[in-house]
Amino acid sequence: MAPSDPPTLRERRQQRVRESIITAARELFAEHGFDQVTVTDIAARAEVGRATFFRYFGDKQEVVFAAEGGKSMTAEATHTPAPEAIGDSLPAALAYVRRVVVAFTAELVEDPEAYTEHERLVAEQPELLARSLTKQRRHVTELVELLTDNGAEPATASLAAELGIACFHAGRTAADDEPSRLTAAVDAAFARLA
Repeated sequence: MAPSDPPTLRERRQQRVRESIITAARELFAEHGFDQVTVTDIAARAEVGRATFFRYFGDKQEVVFAAEGGKSMTAEATHTPAPEAIGDSLPAALAYVRRVVVAFTAELVEDPEAYTEHERLVAEQPELLARSLTKQRRHVTELVELLTDNGAEPATASLAAELGIACFHAGRTAADDEPSRLTAAVDAAFARLA
């Protein structure tokens, strides 16, 4: 299927089931707290069987991160053209990372309520925090790959990627993780590096 082809009936049905599971989990976590909700509870609320739940998600922790779905640094980079040659130029690498990370941040907070609920859950649950930190390391890896694919030397790519994620975290702190202020705060953190 080409990127412009509409999803098939089966793909649309699968997306609806996936979304119903995510919605059910969010509602239950908000009503009862993360620890009090089981996979069986989520499946029942979504009106699917446990086996169906496990076709889409490995565990209930995975559902918490499902809202990010296709949100990745790589996905954002497809809309963000790289400069012609990055090479060993840290300013060029950072300029590219800035555009990617700021666009990624804007997408993360498109649904402010979902973003806030997600961050609250992660902050309250040590196992979710650990999974979140693992995902953040994957974002660094994604950025390094994007930079090297666009001609950055490995050392420059690594430093720019780490600084990019640091700017994201600095922005979260500066904005007090308020979704309406987060994108601008992340962008401001990059500006301070310039």
